[in-house]
Amino acid sequence: MLFGHADEMWRDFPELVPGVLHVEGITKDAVPEVEPYLMIARERLAEASESELPEIQAWRRTFSRMGLKPTQYRCASEALLRRFRKEGTLPRIHPLIDLCNAISMAFAMPVAALDLSEISGNLEVRYAVGDESYETFSGEIEHPDPREVIFADDARRAHARRWTNRQSGSSAIRDTSSSVLIVAEAMHDSAESDVPKLVATIAGELTALWPVTARTAILTRAEPEFSVT
Repeated sequence: MLFGHADEMWRDFPELVPGVLHVEGITKDAVPEVEPYLMIARERLAEASESELPEIQAWRRTFSRMGLKPTQYRCASEALLRRFRKEGTLPRIHPLIDLCNAISMAFAMPVAALDLSEISGNLEVRYAVGDESYETFSGEIEHPDPREVIFADDARRAHARRWTNRQSGSSAIRDTSSSVLIVAEAMHDSAESDVPKLVATIAGELTALWPVTARTAILTRAEPEFSVT
């Protein structure tokens, strides 16, 4: 299985920096230590609102370029930080999701975790044609708008809509998930140095929680694909 971004994405968003991790052997019974990352998020939010953070501002500009209203469609990290600022905490869902959410907020960069058993063939970040199917968390089927940025597999299923805005329920992490693909993407000026730090942080936490080996990569236009197997 290959993961990557279509040529059009690199052409239209040359500032993109994606980081990727793959692990086998995730289980539901680990207890991640997320408080250090939540503390970083609290400290950052004490100095500025989530919308003022450079990582978020870059995604807001990207959403505007895609024809989306940034205050109507927020990238995943902004949505997490906004909820965290208002509620002071986040509900525990699954150890991997809890960890990724906490690190995502600390770095203010969107992080997606996908169950590879639910992905057919390769997975590509590309513009939608409009006939792809997307399953919501409630089980409803939607069809992305043409030219919307999606994570699409070979069965023409969209595993994320509006780039980092809405992840599909079909490949969401669940108690039975074991083989997982984690994707972090950024657009801000220091992304080339920040994304490797985020990837290394996630990899270190994964290997501390589970007896796994995390395979990682930073994708570029010259080397745009990550081989899972």
